[in-house]
Amino acid sequence: MKYLVMCIGNRDDGDDAVGPYIADKLKLKKSDKIKILDCGTIPENYTSVVKRENPETLIIIDAVEMGLKPGEIRIVPKEKIGVMTISTHGIPISVLIGYLEKYVKNIIFIGIQPKEMSGDITTIVKESGDKLVKILKQNKLKIIKILN
Repeated sequence: MKYLVMCIGNRDDGDDAVGPYIADKLKLKKSDKIKILDCGTIPENYTSVVKRENPETLIIIDAVEMGLKPGEIRIVPKEKIGVMTISTHGIPISVLIGYLEKYVKNIIFIGIQPKEMSGDITTIVKESGDKLVKILKQNKLKIIKILN
C-alpha cells in the first residue's frame, strides 16, 4: 500500500469535523493505493493498524489553528507541530507522530484552518475538504503549501 490516511476530528465540533468529512468522501471510491482511517478523536487507537498496513507514506489530516484564513490548507512541518494548537484530542499530535515515526518513514501532517469549533462544519472548511480530497485522489500533494 502506498498511502494510509488518518483523518482526525470530532463530527460534533464544527470545523473539527473536517477529518471525518474527508474520510467519508475518500471512502466513496476504493483504491489499492490509498487506505482511509476515520480516527475520530482517538487516533492513538489506530497505531496498530498503521503498523500492520506498513504504508510507504502516512498522511494525517486534522483541523489546525494556524493563524490563517479559514479553510486554508497547509502541510505542517514536524518542527511546527509542537507549538501549535491542534484541535481537541486526547494526546498531542506531536506525540502520536513521534511514536509512528518508528514504523513509517514518511509522515505528512496536513492541517486545515478552522473557522468555528462548534455547531456544524462551515461551508468554507467543507469546500477545503473537497479540494483536499481531489488533491489526494490525483496524487498532487506537492501543490499544498508548507506552513511557514
